[in-house]
This record gives sequence, C-alpha cells and structure tokens, in this order.
Amino acid sequence: MYIPSPYKNKDQKEIKEFLRQNSFGILVNNTAGKPWATHTPLELDVDMDGNDVLVGHISKANPQWKYFREDKEVLAIFNGPHSYISSSWYKEEEVPTWNYIAVHVYGTIKILDKKAVLESLHKLVDKHEKGVDNPISIDDLSPETMKQINGIVGFQIHITELQATYKLSQTRMEDHPQIIAELNKYEGSGSKEIAKLMKNSNCPR
Repeated sequence: MYIPSPYKNKDQKEIKEFLRQNSFGILVNNTAGKPWATHTPLELDVDMDGNDVLVGHISKANPQWKYFREDKEVLAIFNGPHSYISSSWYKEEEVPTWNYIAVHVYGTIKILDKKAVLESLHKLVDKHEKGVDNPISIDDLSPETMKQINGIVGFQIHITELQATYKLSQTRMEDHPQIIAELNKYEGSGSKEIAKLMKNSNCPR
C-alpha cells in the first residue's frame, strides 16, 4: 500500500503486537479471475521452523479456497482504530483528514490437514475465551458439534512482508495537544483510541 514516509511504522515488535490484538482481518486473493475478500480471524503464530505465519480458516462453501496456490501471493488486511480529524483543530488553515492504523500482510498460503486445523481451533478458542465469564473449550464440545470442522478449510500464510501505516498527525506535532483534546470530546468512530495513541506517540515514526 502507499505509505507516506512520516506515517510508516517499521517497528516489527509493535506491528506484531498490533496483529495479535487486532486478529480479525480480510483475506484477499484472486478468485475466478477477480479480487476476492473474506473477513475472518487470522492469528499470528510461528511455524515449526520459527517463521512468522498467519493461521486461519474459511468455509468450504466459500470458493476462495479453491484458488489457494502455494506459489501465489495473498494479502491480509488488518484495521485498527480510526477517526476524522477536523482542520478546525489546527492553528493554521488546512484541509480535514483522517487518522488511522492499518497493517497489510503479504505471504504465500498452504492448506492445512485436519489435525493442524484442530490445533489452530484450540488456540483460537482458548485465546478468546479468556475474557468470557464461563469459558468453554473445544474439548467441551460434543463429537456431533465438532463434525462442523469438516465444513471448513484451514490454512497457513507464510509471511513475506509487513506494511504498516500509523497515521497520527505526525506532520502536525504543534497541533497535537488541541487535536487530542478535541478527539476526546468527539463521538466519532475510534476517536478516543486515536487520541490515546497520539498521546503515547511523541515523535514521528
């Protein structure tokens, strides 16, 4: 993706933590001659060789998986908080804009066998059940319910490139105090999250 220099984040540790915290992504490939996108959980993990991978699954009814090729690149898109930025919050006249975080992950994909799919489902459920009052485990589900695993296709994406945009008004550092104050009053989507990120980011990346 196009990333202006002030907004490019090269901190691999920070990007990977973002992926762990924002693991519902959009998987994009070429399907039947046109771009195809599926919204699905994509969990950051490492393979047996210690390489970074994304692990996920989609329904077998979704034709996308039939076009997975190990020698073809796929794209996974992850979105973080975002918010409208009014130029009335600036000291000098300028156009309004938008602050946001987005990460693009490129890689090659392979389909997993049933054992690996089950292992990935255990990890996925255990991770997200931690915050539930009465957590369940895959082990708690009946064999009848678990037959549904036959209706999904699991896959692993070997990561070849990470691209991260952290657009947090880095080119208007003198306006940060006012922007942060206004964002904390603004009821737009993700405004308070963006304000917090700006407060914790004292210099351009």
